[in-house]
Amino acid sequence: MAFMLYSIDEAIDCKYVVTKALKGQAKIGTLIHVMDARETSDGIQVDYRVTRTGQNFVAKFETIKQFCSWARPDKFIARHYDNLTKKEIRQYLRVTERTFVSFCLPILVVLLAVIWIICLAYIKGTLGIVLGVVFSIIAFLGVVMLLNKQKENVKLKLYSKLNIGVSFK
Repeated sequence: MAFMLYSIDEAIDCKYVVTKALKGQAKIGTLIHVMDARETSDGIQVDYRVTRTGQNFVAKFETIKQFCSWARPDKFIARHYDNLTKKEIRQYLRVTERTFVSFCLPILVVLLAVIWIICLAYIKGTLGIVLGVVFSIIAFLGVVMLLNKQKENVKLKLYSKLNIGVSFK
């Protein structure tokens, strides 16, 4: 997911989920509350509190972009953090961070290579090219549907675990 701040002041008094491990800082999947953030001569300093334990930390980043890659806002996790385990939060983060480029493209490259090698090596003439195009389109749609289905399934699993009055069948 693309998340970016224009100024570090926008981060103050907001809750974020840590998505990247840094030495001496909160672990991945931890909900933090940014108490103060300011620009210093050597970068950005962020004072935050871990919501579950109340521990205070100070993190230093060179740029706002580094902060945005370290933590991201997530209202769903912020609302239901106490009802979720670390494993569930990490799985949710792992699946929701997938993009077309990071997930679909590598799978598509391999699938398309296999499809075209098989179609051109074993099926001669224009039939091989036509089948290659058809199977390529099917592979593309299948991989995109797989990405969307995985994102939907992780959210449905968490919603059904939370039992917030919505039932899915």
